[in-house]
Amino acid sequence: MSTLAIGAWLGTSWSPDEVVTVGREVEAAGYDGIWLADHFMNNTGTEERSGSRNLEVFGLLAGLATTVPRVRLGSLVASMTYRHPAVLANIAATVDGLSGGRLVLGVGTGWQLNEHAAYGLPLGPPRERIDRFVEGLDVLTGLLRDDSTTVDGEYYTVSDAPRVVAADAPRTPLLIGASGERRMLGVVARYADEWNCWSTPELFAHKSAVLDEHCARVGRDPRTIRRSTQAIIDIDGEGLGPGSAVVSGSVAEIVDVIGRWREAGLDELIVPGIRGTADQARRLFDRIMGEIVPQLV
Repeated sequence: MSTLAIGAWLGTSWSPDEVVTVGREVEAAGYDGIWLADHFMNNTGTEERSGSRNLEVFGLLAGLATTVPRVRLGSLVASMTYRHPAVLANIAATVDGLSGGRLVLGVGTGWQLNEHAAYGLPLGPPRERIDRFVEGLDVLTGLLRDDSTTVDGEYYTVSDAPRVVAADAPRTPLLIGASGERRMLGVVARYADEWNCWSTPELFAHKSAVLDEHCARVGRDPRTIRRSTQAIIDIDGEGLGPGSAVVSGSVAEIVDVIGRWREAGLDELIVPGIRGTADQARRLFDRIMGEIVPQLV
């Protein structure tokens, strides 16, 4: 069985110094990746505005690129609604250059109601979001990979736009965060180098099988897509709060759950430290690397 990579998801509600300091600590502890969310405020589940603020993801990733020298650095995930894809491509190329080719550009359709309402950003119904997202991917991948890009779409228009990186630059991996089985996993099969979703082992196995089916339809080898997941992890009652998926129990029980993820084809487990303070996240990251990872044989 291949080695499972372990990523640390840091909080963008922390101070910049805390993000950099914890980033250095998790790299030294042996983590393989550092991930940051792309949200301007905490989610309320509605259009109700929240007073809490979050730091901007690519500014933080640029800082980490110059202070944390080994691990992969990724956005989990950048909403296509927040930045024109041409702007996003240029940002990604810059951060990737600063990091020496360690950036993973994670992108998604966008979903959080309150920040779109607060900042006047159009979100639209799910079908519109996906249509806009696919157009944005045509712009984004073209600017990162082709000598010139022309897209004349409903949402985005670029004309003979030059590549934003040197032709001999390493390819920036594109990660898509998605779980929708009818359309979004098909988009992953067409465009993504990596795929991510929140899951339990059973849900991951199911979604991964659906992704394989989409790959077969477009003639792609599913093994060319790296797969990652995350869940809020609660060790012996020391969890950081509710999340989209929760794994709780003793060290042995959590080792068993991670083993089932691996059996389902997981390449990277991302550990969210985003529900609490930097010190609470440190405790979780220390326990994962000190007590759980050594048992993953």
